[in-house]
Amino acid sequence: MYLPKTFEETDAARLQEFIRRHPLATLISNDANGLCADHIPMLVATGADGATLLRGHVARANPLWRNLGAGASVLAIFQDAGGYITPSWYATKAETGKVVPTWNYVAVHVQGSARAVDDSDWLQAFLTRLTSANESARAQPWKLTDAPAEFIAAQLKAIVGIEVQVAHMVGKWKASQNRVARDIDGVISGLRGRGDADSLRMAADVEQRRPR
Repeated sequence: MYLPKTFEETDAARLQEFIRRHPLATLISNDANGLCADHIPMLVATGADGATLLRGHVARANPLWRNLGAGASVLAIFQDAGGYITPSWYATKAETGKVVPTWNYVAVHVQGSARAVDDSDWLQAFLTRLTSANESARAQPWKLTDAPAEFIAAQLKAIVGIEVQVAHMVGKWKASQNRVARDIDGVISGLRGRGDADSLRMAADVEQRRPR
């Protein structure tokens, strides 16, 4: 992706935390017809050798896992909802009028080699962790063991695991860092004024990322 240094993020801990908060990946791969994209919830994991991994799963009916082979190159993209930034929020609008709209967003790109994992024990361990990650905030979290064992066993036969060994990871935090301080103040105020959860998160990002 196009990545000006102003917006670049390479800190592994921050990138992995973003993935944990936005786990739905767009996984780009190649098949006989060219590029294809699949949308897969993924978790960050650490391999026995210390390598950083992404793990997910797809329906057995999905041809993706057969197309991966061993060590196929893939790109996983994680992103937030982003938000429209009106130039009316910029102080410089009143001063010069030389302003245009933009879109603020965060995206993390992960490149690596992928393999299919057709193993029920691996899948059960992965799904236990996946559901735990997504149910943990509930007063009574649902667990894999809440369902009948024979039902889960049948469900496991209908899916295949996907594991990506990460080779490169980089993030883009486009959060108005290229604007002057008074324009950034206007963006933060405008986003907070919208009041929805996505805008409030973006306002926090703009505040955190503003040049000091």
